[in-house]
Amino acid sequence: MSSEVVENEFEFYSKAEKYWKDVPATVDGMLGGYGHISSIDINSSRKFLQRFLRDGPNRTGTTRALDCGAGIGRITKRLLLPLFKTVDMVDVTEDFLTKAKSYLGEEGRRVRNYFCCGLQDFSPEPNSYDVIWIQWVIGHLTDNHLSDFLKRCRAGLRPNGIVVIKDNMAQEGVIMDDVDSSVCRDLDVVRKIIRRAGLHLLAEERQENFPDEIYHVYTFAMR
Repeated sequence: MSSEVVENEFEFYSKAEKYWKDVPATVDGMLGGYGHISSIDINSSRKFLQRFLRDGPNRTGTTRALDCGAGIGRITKRLLLPLFKTVDMVDVTEDFLTKAKSYLGEEGRRVRNYFCCGLQDFSPEPNSYDVIWIQWVIGHLTDNHLSDFLKRCRAGLRPNGIVVIKDNMAQEGVIMDDVDSSVCRDLDVVRKIIRRAGLHLLAEERQENFPDEIYHVYTFAMR
């Protein structure tokens, strides 16, 4: 668990904030130099998400989405705004949210709120979101903070809403990355945290066609 590798919680968070302040506000910066995988990522995410947006009695709505760890709005621009009427963005780095306002272009008018906040301190507005999308950011939360954040996300869902996590998965255990001050958990650890938050797993999928040298990436949908 993250408690085994995170020795100082305050340092863990402040070091990560400092790291992201020095990252270029570009797609390549958001993806750690792997900007070329953005389209593969977005296309897979769209297919995954659309299975919940199709017609049916339990169909997930398309009124409002929340992009967590949104950065400059790569996912907001290419995945969420084309599918939802309005989107809210939350990120800890103010410069990224400032850049988002120009990066998103005209469609950015449908972004209602830009929240500058770490997810450990953020509470989604209750009963407000059809989809809460959390990508490549759970490693910046301790296990307890991640579980608590997911509980707040559960309260933030509208009827038939879903929470989606898309992130790197370690082969085994929890691995600390001292460079960006994050942890990478294995599948079992992530599933346990999801259950601890009182969420039920609806779907799980491994991302295909990513470079061999990076971690395996999985997407989870839950409510």
